[in-house]
Amino acid sequence: MNTEDVLDEFRGAGALREGHFILASGRHSPMFLQKNLVFQYADRTERLCRALADKIVAQFGKPDLVVSPAVGAIIPGYEVGRALGVPSMFVEREDGRFRLRRAFRIPPGAKVVVVEDVITTGGSFREAVEPIEAAGGTVLCCACIVDRSGGRADVGFPLVALATVDVPSYAPDEIPPELAAIPAEEPGSKRLKS
Repeated sequence: MNTEDVLDEFRGAGALREGHFILASGRHSPMFLQKNLVFQYADRTERLCRALADKIVAQFGKPDLVVSPAVGAIIPGYEVGRALGVPSMFVEREDGRFRLRRAFRIPPGAKVVVVEDVITTGGSFREAVEPIEAAGGTVLCCACIVDRSGGRADVGFPLVALATVDVPSYAPDEIPPELAAIPAEEPGSKRLKS
């Protein structure tokens, strides 16, 4: 599966949106990949995650388990784990930091792949790795369905991306006038109040 195949899955689900969006990173962008519109379809999700699992194995061999940051990456993490035939678990925020909870345990020395959905800066990857390493796991790589940074995201580990696209994103004080003229939407869930 190549980048265009992946984007076709997003287009087919109505998940490739254009406008003015505030991303989970706080950056602004003219395009948003509404991944949950893709993940509502088991067949699309399975195709994408099986292709990502194949790419992980081709580059790093089979891991012992998959860990994903909650909440957005739980579904692709589960599907990648299923395709690999390994357990899948997730880390979630507690007091602002990712932690292993819900009785999840990583055996010391376990080879772990961290799976994300769509990345821009790689910040969630870097945060998700901390509890894995603290538990004694060895991170083989970070993997995502779409790297929208054009390959520039700094995840701190080798990155396996099923699709790499170069979508512009801007700091809040660097928004171009044509984008600033469009009302901004904040379609993600990272900063939602409970």
